[in-house]
Amino acid sequence: MTETILILLAVVVAPLWIIFHYATKMKAQKIMKPEDETNIGELRRSAEKIEDRIKSLERILDAEVPGWRTRYDD
Repeated sequence: MTETILILLAVVVAPLWIIFHYATKMKAQKIMKPEDETNIGELRRSAEKIEDRIKSLERILDAEVPGWRTRYDD
């Protein structure tokens, strides 16, 4: 009798318990924390600043070195 209970626990209950345990952990990790949202906002603003700087540099190069794009494109 105890052997069948142990087998039942090992074959059915333990795998289901492990699956549900990790499923709930993964679900909890998908929720974005406030500090994650703050970091994403800061990264977006930094990317926008970098994009503006690149556009400014390209305008300067277009004015001072015509044809620079064709020289350095692969």
